[in-house]
Amino acid sequence: MTSSTRITRRRVLASGGAFALASALPGIARAQVTFAPTRDVRIMNGFAAGGSGEFVCRVLAEGLRAQFGVPVIVDSQPGANGFIAAGAVARAAPDGHTIGLATMGMLTISPQLPGQKPPIDPEKDLAPLANVAGVYKLLVVHPEAPFKTVPELIAYAKGNPGKISYGSAGVGSSPHMAAELFRSQAGIDIVHVPYKGGAPAIVDLIAGRIQMMIANLPDLLGQVRGGKLRGVAFGGEKASPALPDVPLIKQWLPRYSVTNWFSMVGPGRLPPNLVVAWNASINKALADPAVQARLLEHGVEVLGGPVDKFNAEIAAYRANWAAVIKSANIKAE
Repeated sequence: MTSSTRITRRRVLASGGAFALASALPGIARAQVTFAPTRDVRIMNGFAAGGSGEFVCRVLAEGLRAQFGVPVIVDSQPGANGFIAAGAVARAAPDGHTIGLATMGMLTISPQLPGQKPPIDPEKDLAPLANVAGVYKLLVVHPEAPFKTVPELIAYAKGNPGKISYGSAGVGSSPHMAAELFRSQAGIDIVHVPYKGGAPAIVDLIAGRIQMMIANLPDLLGQVRGGKLRGVAFGGEKASPALPDVPLIKQWLPRYSVTNWFSMVGPGRLPPNLVVAWNASINKALADPAVQARLLEHGVEVLGGPVDKFNAEIAAYRANWAAVIKSANIKAE
């Protein structure tokens, strides 16, 4: 582990304030005029097929399709940590017919990570529309690893410095930052192994080539339920209903709290009235019990809420991750 990836003890924004109650969504949706498309709507997805990002896009598309009465197409263009698809959103006509997926990392980590140059400026080229889904972070290990709990993992790491390796979706990705925060607060020496996406890291974890990972629950749930991975502890403020018996990391590291989220954005030039209308349409779709059930079934929590609240959350996450990046001297490799 090099000094460029060390993180001193800093608190990351607690996840609890980021989650909006689903019961509040119907009132929010009725308070605004919803978007009324005149042709097909396109949702740009920048992540691989079968991943949690694409899943969220497809579930939301179903809810919007029922609301709009026109086709809502999920257009997947994976690559560059989601920025290939985000670039297509930024260049789209600002008429509301093209929106796209943006992750917590895209909006709050990548824009300020030294050495990482996104092809667009998320702050200027994208207009936040609504936060959609809160994604639990889960610490997982190989079932045959010599540790089954957070205390056992920490004890093993302290007795075997540099022997545990963890995977991530790349330098500066949310799994990287989550594991580095864990490393720093636990006071252990573990080795970062970056991959070109979360899927290959999970493959290597299952094969035993790396020993641990803190990643998005939807990408891990099937492997945990199937016994290929062991769910050790959740990274946020509460456990997912999908795995209610799994404890929290903060039970042993009280200041630890990390989550992820998926949001929808439009072109940066989108007029304010369309931003408000799209926010209402997304909230209305999220209020659909069928949409909520599908998201919750896969370990995803429904968010939603007004645009100004989401913008405030983006600013808060940026400030907190900026402190982590600066103190750790993390740079894109």
